[in-house]
Amino acid sequence: MKKLKTLFTGLCVLMLLCACTGNFEEINEDPNRIAQISPGTLINPIIYGLASHNVGRAHAITFDLMQVTLPFPSVSGGLHRYDVSQNISNSSWYNYYRWLNNIKEMELAAVAAEDPNYEAVALTLKAWVYSNLTDLFGPVPMVEAVNGEEGNFYPAFDTQERIYETILADLERANALYDQDFDMVYAADILFANDVALWQKFTNALQMRLLLRISNRNETNALQRLTNIINDPQTYPVFESTEESAILQVTGVTPNISPWGRPQDFPLGVKMASFFVDNLNELEDPRRPIIQTMAQDLDNVSIGYKGIPSAYAGPESQFEYNASTLNRAQVENPMQIFLLTYAEIEFIKAEMAQRGFIDNAQQHYEAGVAAAIEQLEAEITDTYFENPAAAYNGTLEQILLQKYYALYFVDYQQWFEFRRTGLPELPTTEAMLNDAVMPSRFFYPSDVQISNQENYQQALELLGGPDNINTKVWWDNN
Repeated sequence: MKKLKTLFTGLCVLMLLCACTGNFEEINEDPNRIAQISPGTLINPIIYGLASHNVGRAHAITFDLMQVTLPFPSVSGGLHRYDVSQNISNSSWYNYYRWLNNIKEMELAAVAAEDPNYEAVALTLKAWVYSNLTDLFGPVPMVEAVNGEEGNFYPAFDTQERIYETILADLERANALYDQDFDMVYAADILFANDVALWQKFTNALQMRLLLRISNRNETNALQRLTNIINDPQTYPVFESTEESAILQVTGVTPNISPWGRPQDFPLGVKMASFFVDNLNELEDPRRPIIQTMAQDLDNVSIGYKGIPSAYAGPESQFEYNASTLNRAQVENPMQIFLLTYAEIEFIKAEMAQRGFIDNAQQHYEAGVAAAIEQLEAEITDTYFENPAAAYNGTLEQILLQKYYALYFVDYQQWFEFRRTGLPELPTTEAMLNDAVMPSRFFYPSDVQISNQENYQQALELLGGPDNINTKVWWDNN
């Protein structure tokens, strides 16, 4: 009897211990922390963060390189004279890898949740960021990147060819993943308001941009692949109007606010470049008052739209007028940030038609021009294309000049396209450095060179040249 009593007591204690420890993790779970992240919770911060960074880089870098604006006064040096600093690229390097960490979390969460749409969105955002990274530098870490949690803080670099193969495959997979019967249930995202169809169109529009980017490499078969996308809109839907474009509408309601906390700083110390202004004047373009202010003579009398030659030589006193500058209203709440627009798609099609791969070059050219004007909320006149400067003349030069204006304020895209094509033809001056040759890439950040030295040396071998602004990236054989 005593033995039975002891056995019974032991079993009770064992059951009590099991009861106490069986739900130990549940009892000790912090109720104020999310146990499992939802992929939808990450989408808005990622989009806003990337868009804000990109629009800032357009203003600080692309505008100067591509003769949209220039700092004034500027006695010597400056990016508009191709005086490129060692660490000009640091901001993009660290911002892009920061957001790639978040995109990775979003992708993993989407896979865990078996959510095909958020997985497709994550693949698209990843391709977008890696394309900008590799087009800025050439080889960059990808396969081993954003693995800090696994202890890899010094990732190896990948060739630009491999990066493009990977991101284009990711975009193909994303296009196949989208399921319009599977709702994106998180609160409306700030880009497409959870519209699965528009996200799919963004994915395919990005694939079109990137295929054209590498089209000088014959081994990629990029032009035929691009033709197939254009000719199969049922499988590869893309933007069909400005309203469908990837344009972030910055509402001005926190946290979706203008990246310019002080809009008055936007035009500060900046003048419009003559190249940008003169072409718009010749076109009698309705975008002029939206982009810039009127110039004034020394008596403060308006003299129309007039810029200053980029990379000018000689003293500032030679300009006996107060040149046009940027219109600050462009960055005041509410504002727009352009990621990839319908206008760009039409110019891709216009180029493909001009090169003989599809039909209707003039139709796509005119649609691209009209859309580029519309996206800035200007109105094209009925007589716009009656102007000889605007009427389609069958040349790639004309298509890419108008595409240059369509890419206004779109991160680094004007510069990337110039490197691919050499167009539009930008004037040079005796004051330009680097033998007046447009930079082909940026330096790797100096601390990457120091802290990841072994892989940095490997990156130079993959790049095929020194770490300077004149070493061309893989796709750039223009």
